[in-house]
Amino acid sequence: MTITPSAARAALLEQAASRILITDGAFGTEIQNWKLTEADYAGTLGLSRDQKGNNDILALSAPHVPESIHRAYFAAGADIAETNTFSANRISQADYGAEHLVREINLESAKLARRVADEFQSDDGRPRFVAGAIGPTNKTLSLSPDVNDPGFREIDWDFLVEVYREQAEALVEGGADFILVETVFDTLNAKAAIMAVRLLEQQLGREVPIMLSMTLTDLSGRNLSGHTVEAFWYAVRHARPVTIGLNCSFGAQQLRPHVRALSQIADTLIMVYPNAGLPNELGQYDEMPATTAGLVHEWAEHGQVNILGGCCGSTPEHIAAIARSVQGLPPRVLPRHQTATALAGLEPFVMA
Repeated sequence: MTITPSAARAALLEQAASRILITDGAFGTEIQNWKLTEADYAGTLGLSRDQKGNNDILALSAPHVPESIHRAYFAAGADIAETNTFSANRISQADYGAEHLVREINLESAKLARRVADEFQSDDGRPRFVAGAIGPTNKTLSLSPDVNDPGFREIDWDFLVEVYREQAEALVEGGADFILVETVFDTLNAKAAIMAVRLLEQQLGREVPIMLSMTLTDLSGRNLSGHTVEAFWYAVRHARPVTIGLNCSFGAQQLRPHVRALSQIADTLIMVYPNAGLPNELGQYDEMPATTAGLVHEWAEHGQVNILGGCCGSTPEHIAAIARSVQGLPPRVLPRHQTATALAGLEPFVMA
């Protein structure tokens, strides 16, 4: 079967060849600033469980909230909007009794982001993109939640693939250019998401480009399933992601060596969106926009990144400061490597 190449991939690569692009910042902490009540979250949807904290449901119950946040990030200089769909999957929404609304949440979230992106592009002619955000779910394929039964898993591969395919299908139908598999703590979960997108491509007959973003669980540079950033890249590079990178987990200060390591081996765009520093004792983020911008500026100066943004605690002010700090700096040049067999256990292994 012939798969039609993605025009969005080509357009993103064209833009990234001449400048460092900007993706948006945090949604969760921005939504918290609205001080929404449970009734605000629930709206008129008639759900039986408490919806407070279900940020994804706002696409249906209070769409003006995510729309306002999208607008603020585009106004700050973002080129890419990430849909407010981190937990808009059947597994996570089951906690709120809203799993039957998964398709509608993703569809409306993508439509909303697409509409705002197109409006800003129409105003100034600069291309804007929409990344359909898919979180890791609160389940893992690699690890047992029962210390007394290492072989036990709460879900299986086929189920998770279908969960991801269902979400990705609605995001693409709503207008997402890419599927962003983010905050990857379990590499096997990410592989299930890749499989889901490949099945969707077969269904649609056209390419659906993938973005992948790993999250680290400790300063040694590993995710929860134990992979280093190098091993993670070798485990997923077969997916030909349009971007690979890191998000969440730490601030830019702590991510520095891991960004450098990934930038040296990945022959695709590097996208990094760190937290606004580390949280304080109250769980809040104190790092000022100028500080974050100064730290990521160093990556850009050393030719290590192609796309920058922010994760937890970042604001439109952080994104604006980052955009200003890298304006005029050349983007990272993709490395060219000799052909070699590269394998991934928990550590990378390259055969000469």
